Amino acid sequence: MRNSEGDPHVKGRIRKLQREMAKRRMMQEVLKEDVVITNPTHVAVAIRYERLKMFAPVVVAKGYDEVAQRIKEMAREHDIVQVENVTLARALAKEVDIGKAIPTKWYIAVAEVLTMVY
Repeated sequence: MRNSEGDPHVKGRIRKLQREMAKRRMMQEVLKEDVVITNPTHVAVAIRYERLKMFAPVVVAKGYDEVAQRIKEMAREHDIVQVENVTLARALAKEVDIGKAIPTKWYIAVAEVLTMVY
């Protein structure tokens, strides 16, 4: 099996390194966000919206537990607005992949948050 598919330990190590690189890339995107929508303890979703360049707001970072705390910490360090909205944070974290636009059913809720920010 090792000869045909490769050593499982090596493959596991490669996957771990890929996850770490993706996490670092995501954290760099946090600095470009407009707002972080949070559930107070477990979820954080970072959103960016450029009215002239984007059709809809885009999720630039999201995370649960430790990753969420790191996103919120970076937002505090760089004076990025954080809005607590449990339902919206959980829904966006569950439904939207990083780098994707938010679904139309969440436009109104996100628009209200962005209106408060701007």
